[in-house]
Amino acid sequence: MAGSSVTDGAAQRIGYITRIQSFSACHRLHSIHLSDEENKRVYGKCNNPNGHGHNYKVEVTVRGKIDAHTGMVMNLMDLKAHIEEVIMIPLDHKHLDKDVPYFAKVVSTTENLAVYIWDQMVELLPPSLLYEIRIHETDKNIIIYRGE
Repeated sequence: MAGSSVTDGAAQRIGYITRIQSFSACHRLHSIHLSDEENKRVYGKCNNPNGHGHNYKVEVTVRGKIDAHTGMVMNLMDLKAHIEEVIMIPLDHKHLDKDVPYFAKVVSTTENLAVYIWDQMVELLPPSLLYEIRIHETDKNIIIYRGE
């Protein structure tokens, strides 16, 4: 209800927090389920045997009740620490296919990268707090994953 106070017994307000983190990594789009010719046809130049790189920008959004005592959905320092653990340490300046065990059998598309980040973040955050992972692979390609 407009104008009501959080402390007057009305329902708590819901807020969204988005933290943005950039990292660089390389990968090769190549499926073990396709032949070499099919991989070349499906992934084109992104199937280069030597791989290629991106400067990814990841937006991690949490959604929850704004705490009446702290005024926060969650502590941003905690969110920053979780992003460091899930994104920066395992992914920054890495070859996704060779350095991240998850991608040994999963094609390292940005869609699958978003799923990977989601699955790792949801393990660290309080239940039902993670709302969205948005990855800017390029200025023109943005992938959104909401755990569905």
